[in-house]
Formats: sequence, structure tokens, C-alpha cells
Amino acid sequence: MLLGTPLYAAQLTLELGANSRTWQTEQLLAHPQVQTITIPDDVSYKREMHYRAVPLAALLSGIKPEDHLQAVALDGFAAEMSAAPLLNTQGARAWLAIEDPAKPWPGLAEGKPGAGPFYLVWTDPQAGNISPEQWPFQVASIKRLAPVAERFPALLPDPALKADDPLNKGFALFQRNCLACHRLNGAGDAQFGPDLNIPFSPTEYFGMDFLKRYIRDPQSLRQWPQAKMPGFSTEVLPDEDLDMLLGYLKHMAGRKVKP
Repeated sequence: MLLGTPLYAAQLTLELGANSRTWQTEQLLAHPQVQTITIPDDVSYKREMHYRAVPLAALLSGIKPEDHLQAVALDGFAAEMSAAPLLNTQGARAWLAIEDPAKPWPGLAEGKPGAGPFYLVWTDPQAGNISPEQWPFQVASIKRLAPVAERFPALLPDPALKADDPLNKGFALFQRNCLACHRLNGAGDAQFGPDLNIPFSPTEYFGMDFLKRYIRDPQSLRQWPQAKMPGFSTEVLPDEDLDMLLGYLKHMAGRKVKP
């Protein structure tokens, strides 16, 4: 591409059943609800960013709060998300940021591409404990799917557990915070990070204190230029939730299902 040549416009596929459609960049930039938003502390860019964006709820025609969605990125990142937070109009609110080909966004790091062409961002994310994994960038499609537990039974904890057992809460936290990048027992759609149970769970080869430190700040234990795992702060993943997530991983180490 010649220096100064604008990016090509892109398209976003929404696979929502009867309300499926494809949006072109130009259509989204001309959407009646498009506006400029400010993200004070962008998860991907680590600084304040400004975007032309449309409330995601305005694009999710026919979607109900109990539905389940998956946002798939160009690199295979597959964010599993309950529809309810995405439909919020107050508090933590989801937006589809649209990269204007005439005003491309900066690279996410030196020599790296930017977050475009489409990026799911949040205003007031603290109000909803929004995980870094719920900020997928380079989004290519958003799909309505059956819940994770139905699609991937190999992820399920012991079915004899009560619904309110902490291990089931840990499973829910795993879906929100880990499944976008990792599989477990070979189950999941992500093509990004290693399996978290096959051949071994990290609870089997990390001491628990170091595993907690690794999740909070991966670079504090392992530093390499290609590292992509974000840290999970106590604002996003409180200590009690982290304990339940690790409880689920430890439990699943005893429920290995080889792919």
C-alpha cells in the first residue's frame, strides 16, 4: 500500500438468525446513531482514545438479554458474551467503534496493525466489571449461538454440583475471562492461546501464589515480545472471583477429556 493511501473499507457480518445482515464501513459511519465517544483508558491502546461509534444495541436487532453471542476477530480470537450487557443503555455500555479508512487508527504497538476495522469498546466499564476479553478488536463477525455449556459439554464441571456451587460460578468466570483465547479439554472456538487442561492444567504446574500473580500481571513472571495475555486487575476480577476461577481450573484438572 502506498504511503498516504487510505485503507480499504471493510464489512461486518452479523449472524443473528432472521435479523442477519452485513454492514459496510460507509454504512456504519452514516448510521443515524453514530457519534464520537471518548474512552479515557482504552484496554488495547492503554491511553485515551476517541472513536466514531454506534451503540452495539442498535445493531443487535431481535437479540434478547438471555441470548448468547460470540464476537470473532480476524486473528481467531473468539469472545463469548452474554447479550444482556451488550444491550445496556446505561452504566457499562457497549459500542462498535468504526475505523474510517480516511483516518486510520494507530498500530497497537510498533510494527503492529491497529484495532480496526471494527472494535468493541465500552463506556463506564467499571460499572459492569467488564473483562479485557470483552473488548475484542479487529472484529469480523458477531454471531448468535447456543450457550457455551450446550456447545461444549467437555467444559462442564461435575453435573452433581448445585447450581450455586462456587465451581459453577468459576465456570461462568472462565467463559467470560478465558475462553476468548483458550480452549479447555480441546473444547472452545478460540485459535489463540494454549489449552488450559490438556495435557496439564496450570494449577498442576504453577504454585497457586505464582499462578495468581501470573493472571494479575503475566509480564511479571514471563517476559517476551510476542506476549499477548492481558493482566486481570482486581477491578475486573476481584480476589474472590479469581479464587473461584482457579477452583474451576483445579476441579477440571480431574475431569480431563482428551480432544
